[in-house]
Amino acid sequence: MQLLMAPMEGLLDHTLRDVLTRVGGVDRCVSEFIRVTGTLLPPRAFERVVPELRRASRTVAGVPVRPQLLGSDPACLADNAARLAELGAEGVDLNFGCPAKTVNRHRGGAVLLDEPELVHAIVAAVRQAVPRHLPVSAKMRLGYQDDRQAEACALAIEAAGASELVVHARTKAHGYRPPAYWDRLAEVRAAVRLPVVANGEIWSVHDALRCQAVTGCDSLMLGRGLVADPGLALAIRAALVDGACSADGRFLAPEPGNPLVSWAALLPLLLHFWQAVGLRVAPRHRAGRLKQWLHYLRRTYPQAQAAFESVRTIQDPSAITQWLHREVSSL
Repeated sequence: MQLLMAPMEGLLDHTLRDVLTRVGGVDRCVSEFIRVTGTLLPPRAFERVVPELRRASRTVAGVPVRPQLLGSDPACLADNAARLAELGAEGVDLNFGCPAKTVNRHRGGAVLLDEPELVHAIVAAVRQAVPRHLPVSAKMRLGYQDDRQAEACALAIEAAGASELVVHARTKAHGYRPPAYWDRLAEVRAAVRLPVVANGEIWSVHDALRCQAVTGCDSLMLGRGLVADPGLALAIRAALVDGACSADGRFLAPEPGNPLVSWAALLPLLLHFWQAVGLRVAPRHRAGRLKQWLHYLRRTYPQAQAAFESVRTIQDPSAITQWLHREVSSL
């Protein structure tokens, strides 16, 4: 079993990857997409999104980070993938899942799922451009407006030589609205022989175990669920290792509201995150980054609701720094 951290534009960037992989339980991360639009990007463009490239494509905690490319030109994507290989990337991932209107309007992300032949051409060109020992993976949704070509796209990705496929169990039209269609993902998985990773609506250990049971996928990709509960990967791993089945084979899961990582243990990580944000983000945007994470944490921690209310109207970074230091020192 592998537990992967999802690429999430505007949320799961280098700073949050660093913090969450320090908690543990994650086997590999995929970066936010690097947009390729007709040119060979300079090294600094890759390193801006994936600064882990300067550290053998690893986070500080030693977790591999696979850069993700987005675009529709096979030759240009291949050239940029080759450059990533030269920069020491752990592998190359390809984005066929982004639902953003701007991206889709410029023939990137999920809109390509209407063109299985182009999907195949992209994966094949990238596979040929990078050394054989480097994995080439892809992430797709079930489709663009509907899921009628889900199997065709998965088969195209497999035939082109990809080593792994992550499937977000919704179409672009579904957006992020629940539910995730795990039963449909199971049909896609059954159509191919390459490893398939399940993604979508995994917020808890119970969700993870049920997703595995429905999809038949051994490995999972965690996104918003991991942001909301930083100990989720560790908890899933513990449940699977320790045995989470009753005598009749039903999955058992921990009681909700009892996260593996306590609020007291999380507060120093919040402070570390805030300090790292201060090194990379303009002052006027810093408060928003902390509030964004606290917004997700409210789903798991009652204390996060109080914390969010404490900083909701604060924009001054120094005031937030003082507040965080007070919170940590009060432990």
